[in-house]
Amino acid sequence: QGVLVGGLGTFAMVQEQFRGKEEVYVARRPVFRLDIDVLCLQELTFPAVVIPGNVKIKPLNYKWLSRATSFPRHVVEGCVEETIALYSFQLRNRQRLAFTFKDIGVLSCEDDVLCMRFYYDCVTGLESKASRIALLHT
Repeated sequence: QGVLVGGLGTFAMVQEQFRGKEEVYVARRPVFRLDIDVLCLQELTFPAVVIPGNVKIKPLNYKWLSRATSFPRHVVEGCVEETIALYSFQLRNRQRLAFTFKDIGVLSCEDDVLCMRFYYDCVTGLESKASRIALLHT
């Protein structure tokens, strides 16, 4: 399952197999595939993230966000769009600010590398059995 935030990227949960010394572990872990306007990323590098084709991606649910925040849907949509536009503008103008996603992680740029760092609780919340392996590979 995944969520597309138009103009920014896709958050998804992927399931991967990792070989240990004696057994194979299956771990679920979060990933983020960046999808910002290329003009903003000219001088930046970022990890290439592959989201498998079997992961269902849905657009951000503005109706749910509207209910959760008690703001009209058009206000929520405008706020999200303006926030993404502002972040893109800052990247284009070499302002390397961190973009925090509550309970998920931080999209940050250090040494011209833009990457998503997921919070410990986000990773371990997805995976109970192989959480250490998921943390290592996230």
